[in-house]
Amino acid sequence: MVEFAGYDMPVQYASIIAESKAVRTHAGMFDVSHMARLRLTGERTLEFLEWVTANDVATLGDNRGQYSMLPNERGGVVDDIIVYHIHDDEYAMVVNAANHEKDVNWLNSQNKFGVKIEDLTDESAMIAVQGPHAVELLAEHSDSYEALKNAPAFGVVNCTIGDVAHCFAARSGYTGEDGYEIICAANQGEALWNALLDMGVMPCGLGSRDTLRVEAGLPLYGHELTDDMNPIAAGLGWVLGKTKTFIGSKFINEARKNGTSHKLLGIKFGTKRVAVPGSAVTVEGVKVGEISSGVYSPTLDCGIAFAYINSAIALGTPCAVDFRGKPEPGEIVGKRFLRQPK
Repeated sequence: MVEFAGYDMPVQYASIIAESKAVRTHAGMFDVSHMARLRLTGERTLEFLEWVTANDVATLGDNRGQYSMLPNERGGVVDDIIVYHIHDDEYAMVVNAANHEKDVNWLNSQNKFGVKIEDLTDESAMIAVQGPHAVELLAEHSDSYEALKNAPAFGVVNCTIGDVAHCFAARSGYTGEDGYEIICAANQGEALWNALLDMGVMPCGLGSRDTLRVEAGLPLYGHELTDDMNPIAAGLGWVLGKTKTFIGSKFINEARKNGTSHKLLGIKFGTKRVAVPGSAVTVEGVKVGEISSGVYSPTLDCGIAFAYINSAIALGTPCAVDFRGKPEPGEIVGKRFLRQPK
């Protein structure tokens, strides 16, 4: 157990490798109750969200969500988030735990629209169930089999799972696998966890969560996303609205048009060594970038990493990464490692 954003969090239960493999082959679950959950209501909530978030909130129907950003005035990232349209003028937002207070303060500072922002984090629990068998397991042990089986990506199903009623189940996650992120009342969190255990879902900790998201090419705030990093450089143009004006959109649109000096790419090593964030990446002895995340990949059985690399460098270029003064050879690849040849 380690302290993380004011919570005691598990690094692992069995092992990082076993948990990662369980998610890739069957189903694993993560207690993500530390992530903050907000409710936004009021007649101008849509107008507010269209201004304060980068994705096109207006496209969301009832019980639909989307991955998005809270951009700042410079086109950097306050946080990456998920926004849900519940119905009418009611919306929900999930933000990163480490940015909980920061995000709430930011939203309040931008709220010139009379929107009511409620923090429901302490009143609820949140468990992510991920893996190729996750949806089937949840559906079989719910009162909403067809709805859970057929919901689209980021679709929301209100259902009972096990004996836990009033679950808000959103078809999303951060592992590259199918599954749901389930929100229930805080006093029902343990019951939901035990129900999932009884279904054969493996408990997973922070270690495998990090490994899985790097394998899947998914950025993490504080590593690949920061207040000073334009999300275009992270390859997130698909999240950023092209036809609306929002905070920082001028700078994001400029980066979309003109490109960025560096872009987020992957590095694959021939060994199991784990690169440390901040380590220099060189090509023929010249520094071309810097590691932002590094893990051992159980799926690929080698070390992999994210790095911001000079945009002129092509995929497939041999490189070296500094490991305590010694160069470790690698190859610059796309950041979605699960699409690479194994």
